[in-house]
Amino acid sequence: MFSQDYLLHSLSVRGEVSNCKYHSSGHIYFTLKDKLGVISCIMFAGNRRGLSFSLTEGMQVVVTGRVDVYERDGRYQLYASSIERDGMGELYERFIKLKEELEDRGLFAPEYKSPLPASPKTVGVVTASTGAAIRDIISVAKGRDPYVQIILYPATVQGESAPESICKGIKLLEKKQVDVMIVGRGGGSLEDLMAFNDERVAQAIFDCSIPIISAVGHETDTTIADYVADVRAETPTAAAALATVDRDKEDRQLYEYGQRLNRLMEKRIESCKERLRHKQVLLTAKSPKNRILSYRHRSMLIEERLQAGMDKAVKARKERLALLASGLDGVSPLLKLSQGYSYTDTEDGACVNSIKKVKPGDKVGIHVKDGIIKAEVKATEAVKRDI
Repeated sequence: MFSQDYLLHSLSVRGEVSNCKYHSSGHIYFTLKDKLGVISCIMFAGNRRGLSFSLTEGMQVVVTGRVDVYERDGRYQLYASSIERDGMGELYERFIKLKEELEDRGLFAPEYKSPLPASPKTVGVVTASTGAAIRDIISVAKGRDPYVQIILYPATVQGESAPESICKGIKLLEKKQVDVMIVGRGGGSLEDLMAFNDERVAQAIFDCSIPIISAVGHETDTTIADYVADVRAETPTAAAALATVDRDKEDRQLYEYGQRLNRLMEKRIESCKERLRHKQVLLTAKSPKNRILSYRHRSMLIEERLQAGMDKAVKARKERLALLASGLDGVSPLLKLSQGYSYTDTEDGACVNSIKKVKPGDKVGIHVKDGIIKAEVKATEAVKRDI
């Protein structure tokens, strides 16, 4: 019947977007509603090319497409071929108005946001006691830090009493003096998340002295609490990761730091040893014993050089003396005496080399090769000689 009805092949439906989810395959799943009813919608990835904006909760749109049966679930839904904006829904208008008002009051100002503690010991959680959010938070937090203490305030996170319950949980955990606080819930439609778009909740988060991480819905969900909180997490799982320390990672880092420190210390010690060895060499070279040995060695070298110089000088002198002695041999009186010559002197040792040196009666000594002849001058006779 649906496939044969021509009117259902191309029709436009006006309504407010709710429960919008972008699938990893590229398809968009959402609900279109007004005051009278709702209808499930899907836009396949192939039809998204003509969509120039992102669908958000509370957006008023006109969806054009065909109605058909989804056989697996046995229900009909609207398969969108195009989507156009048609203003904003009532809830979305309230969200935008409150957001602008709180922003003007300074509740979103970065200077009022507190940094998260480096190593928290207690983590307070304001969320429902049942549901995926608290399970994910506990699982991730304990997996990262087995020693962290998680204090849960089981708040109502949906409905008219939810804002008051969330505010009460924030104030109670602040009195408990937890190190950091997670406020949030799992995903849902804009109506489901309206408790976190409440002015009372926003003011409670702003007034809290404990750093607060907002973790509302999925990555695409944005609430007033996200803007007021000190840190926004995309999901409760991400909030648990932000609120705790990865002990395994810290242990690995400490081990790496220890290894680096050991390497640096070994390098430093080796450098000091090398400097010590160098100083020892210098000290050994400059020690009195080594200096004495060095001077003794130098003295030995100088002594050897002096001895060699003296030997050379003595040898030269001997050679010269021998040369002079051989020269004296030619004029030696003894040599002349041995050749038959004689030498005459007076009693007082004066050489008689002229008849004028003696007179008759003087005593003289005649030196020959084997002795002295004592004689007395009888007379002198002058003889003319050619000299």
